[in-house]
Amino acid sequence: MRWLVLLLLLNTVFFSSVKSQNLIAYYMGNANQVKQYPVNELTHIIFSFCHLKGNALNVSSRRDSLTIQRLVRLKKKNPSLKVILSLGGWGGCETCSDVFSSDSGRLEFSRSVMKMTEYFKTDGLDLDWEFPSLAGYPNHPFRTADMQNFILLVRAIRQSIGSAKEISVILAGFSPNLKRTLDISGIIPYVDRIHLMTYDLIGSSAKFTGHFSSIYPNAWQDVSADFALRYLDSLQIPHNKICIGFAFYGRQYRVLENHDHGLHQPAEFDRFVTMRKIRKDCTEGKGYRNYWDETAMASYKYNDGQKLFITYDDERSAAAKTAYIKEKKLNGIFLWELRQDRPRQGLLSALYQGLGH
Repeated sequence: MRWLVLLLLLNTVFFSSVKSQNLIAYYMGNANQVKQYPVNELTHIIFSFCHLKGNALNVSSRRDSLTIQRLVRLKKKNPSLKVILSLGGWGGCETCSDVFSSDSGRLEFSRSVMKMTEYFKTDGLDLDWEFPSLAGYPNHPFRTADMQNFILLVRAIRQSIGSAKEISVILAGFSPNLKRTLDISGIIPYVDRIHLMTYDLIGSSAKFTGHFSSIYPNAWQDVSADFALRYLDSLQIPHNKICIGFAFYGRQYRVLENHDHGLHQPAEFDRFVTMRKIRKDCTEGKGYRNYWDETAMASYKYNDGQKLFITYDDERSAAAKTAYIKEKKLNGIFLWELRQDRPRQGLLSALYQGLGH
């Protein structure tokens, strides 16, 4: 009988020590929309976005306040859910370089983060500054000192909010932003996670089609999730602080010359396409065929009649990326953005199942 009790105790210790990877969703919707989604499948939901008002973290409207309050109430349904406020986003950090360039600006901001966290009863801050020390959104100020100032910023925030709350930081997965926006080794002691944006790996100015969210390089495209991870490995960044990204949308290009089902062909960017729209309008019945690059481990579609190429994430790439995350023992995966796919039996559930939650 004793050996059975001992075995049960050992099993309990073993299984309680196994930590699942995080499944994190950015959310830009209102207070009511989130009710449609299976939030029990998430470990974190990130309200997007807060902005700066003077030197302080600010919620822009009553609508946003109501949304944050609704997100916090989701904990009644999912007690382990963490609700995080995000600063910035593309075009949302116009004054970040100026505010965070001084001790007084960083101190006032870090104190405001603590006040906001206490007021809403949230669980931390996500810094989505795109991008420190390099040109990002057109005409937004930046300075080379942003890299050092960012270290001082996350240190000030950590001192303000303490160790029980979380800090995450966005990092682009492509050059030059991957290597030249943040001193990653300098910030890593103060942050819980780096959100490695392993989507948008090719952009609107690309002159060729390619994979915007691939796992591995192929013969003509180095940039990929694994390429970015290997760079972080060279800096000895621990895997348990790295999340990779997953897109709930795709990029569509008009192909100018066609070979290989539109892949790696001269093209012009056409538009962003949400996963909802891809499911509805980009079907085989409307001339689109599905393809999978075995080397890059990436999905794409091609419409030969209209010469339209779509690079995107789907259920197959969800399975591949979650397997990669588990193999590499990463912190988890984050997705942009929750409302861009159907609430039920969509990509969120595919990620949830892939992680084995």
